[in-house]
Amino acid sequence: MASEEELFASVDALLSEEPQLPPPAERARLREAAGVTQARLATALKTTTQSVKNWENGRSEPKSPRLDAYQRLLNGWAAKYPARDSASAAVPVPVAFAAPAASEVETTDALPDRAVPAAQPARPGTQAGATSRRPTATRTARPALDPRFEHGPLAVLDGDGCAYGVGGIVLDCPATTVPELVEWTLRESGLGASKLHRNGKDSDPLIVLTAAAAVRLGLPERLEGHEQRRSLRLPEDHPVVKQVVSAKWQLTQRGFGPWARIYRKAQGTERQCVQLAILSWDALDERSWPGVAQMEPAGIARVLGVYAQRVITPRGSTAVSGLELMTALRPPTRAVRDEASGNWMSGHNPGSLGTDPMDPAPPEATPEHPVVVNSGWNGGFLNEEAYQWVRDVSLLTDDECTLPYAVGLDLNTAFLAAAARLVVGLSAPDHFHAPTFNPKIPGSWLVDLSDVELDPRLPSPFTPEGTRPTGPAWYQTHTVAYAQELGYNVRPLEAYLRRETGAYLDPWHDRLKTAYVDTLADLGVTKDLDDRQFLAAMERHKDADPALAAVLAAIKATVKGGIGKLRERPQGKRYKEGERWPALQRPTWRPDIRAAVISKARVNMHRKLTNMARMTGLYPLAVLSDCVVYPSPGPSPLDFLPYAASGKPQPGGFRLGPTPGLAKLEGVQSMLWAVDLMEKGYNPARHIKGGDAVLDEGE
Repeated sequence: MASEEELFASVDALLSEEPQLPPPAERARLREAAGVTQARLATALKTTTQSVKNWENGRSEPKSPRLDAYQRLLNGWAAKYPARDSASAAVPVPVAFAAPAASEVETTDALPDRAVPAAQPARPGTQAGATSRRPTATRTARPALDPRFEHGPLAVLDGDGCAYGVGGIVLDCPATTVPELVEWTLRESGLGASKLHRNGKDSDPLIVLTAAAAVRLGLPERLEGHEQRRSLRLPEDHPVVKQVVSAKWQLTQRGFGPWARIYRKAQGTERQCVQLAILSWDALDERSWPGVAQMEPAGIARVLGVYAQRVITPRGSTAVSGLELMTALRPPTRAVRDEASGNWMSGHNPGSLGTDPMDPAPPEATPEHPVVVNSGWNGGFLNEEAYQWVRDVSLLTDDECTLPYAVGLDLNTAFLAAAARLVVGLSAPDHFHAPTFNPKIPGSWLVDLSDVELDPRLPSPFTPEGTRPTGPAWYQTHTVAYAQELGYNVRPLEAYLRRETGAYLDPWHDRLKTAYVDTLADLGVTKDLDDRQFLAAMERHKDADPALAAVLAAIKATVKGGIGKLRERPQGKRYKEGERWPALQRPTWRPDIRAAVISKARVNMHRKLTNMARMTGLYPLAVLSDCVVYPSPGPSPLDFLPYAASGKPQPGGFRLGPTPGLAKLEGVQSMLWAVDLMEKGYNPARHIKGGDAVLDEGE
């Protein structure tokens, strides 16, 4: 333990120095030393306080002869490092990317010529290197991050060479060409993110280019011309593409488009890859990222930073990011020891989809797939799609037509709820004839469900159109299991089943569910609200914080897009039937997993519709994917949803709430409006909130 003289000397030395940003290697040691110093000061203060109390009570003289010195020390410390005020503490910053403690960051007082306000960072002139500038308002203590990625996962580069990162940080980027930008990002920026799974890979840094930044780097502000707009990438003879190739960098097969990946082969375990996103080339789709492309660079960095912290660093569209998240959380390989040599090598990671693509069973494929074309398959296809059903107008009763309102309910991320604890196949399909149905085995079954009798006021659970099957057809396991649940004896004629199974989507579901719930909570929609408060909070949640509302929209689009990407169809006019298209080279091209998610979601919807009819006597007017429209005596879901005498929602039906699988209000219209659409052959569920509900949700 240091003596009092040594303690005073060390603290006085600290008080006489200007705070500076230490080198990264010194930060951990300095943080530890600061903790020790604070502990010693606390002990000294406690001892002095007790001595003063004893002295004031007349018990004894103060034990320490240095009371004045202690007071001087404490006053000096308080003056030099004042406590944060409430305004600073109120600034919301994602915890994983909060700014470092004061001892780690240059203060704005030390930068009079480059001051950066807390609300909107100014745009300083360019300097060489990756010097950081952070607003003082974002200085909140946080756990130490990976020292390799001290500046977070991404930055938004403006035309003046300022790279705006998460937590208000601003870096100076001197690059004037794309190769220079790549080198700066990898060598100096401190951007990137740690892997999400111990067997996975670190996320590559993302640089988002504004229109001005794109022009500064020699890129066109827009992709002009028919060929460039159609292919959404620069031609191979463009000067910037030539610069990249001349600098010994490579582009992926997607070329230099709105989301360009520039890389070199990894050296050992060190990846050399940078992701670019070009805003003026429509990298951020308006349906998935509403209003983000029009924000200032610091605002864009905030939105993408929160998404990166809660979901994944964007690597393309939200659909691409949803698919990449699956792989990041279930890496295909892991390190295994070779028993013969004792060396470590790459091996299969159990529970993953592996590294090699897998052909589906013929009924699970699309008509243009080589498995179908080359085999001459004509035995039908799996048709597990979301509901698009409208009740026959002739089945409306007089009582229903006299109700004044049509109220739409929307299930929160219904596909995400269906992915929870979903067992899917992990191995190749095997063909069986006349198998005994087993609801625990994922696969595709050829079954005749045309004899299943159901109420015509409800959609059939076996077809997307809600119509009754007319003969044998292919169904996913969940659909056949539901027929068995309804009391029917199912006898499959054929089946394609998988022997190796697992809950592949579980970590994907868990991470996206947490992201969705946490973001809603940040917008004021929390789990502790009652139903009336929940409806009120949902009415205003998008206005609470437009940036976080955009994050929420991106999370929902990630769910739908990720599931859709599991069966990506061929694109381009030059494609010929029977050819293999690029998506088939991915292990994640798995139409059977997509079918399992959609089948379970549709069955879940039908189960709720049936329970609602039993509990309330109400039948839906229309269903579209995860939206259902009911006739109602009032303009609120509270007017027709079933509640117990205690006021709690009845289990089994639709329930309001902020978690996946629970419902929210989609929209309200008059019953006359709904009937008019039904008579014209339109689906009220598509338009009840105004516009096109499917497109509005980014599907």
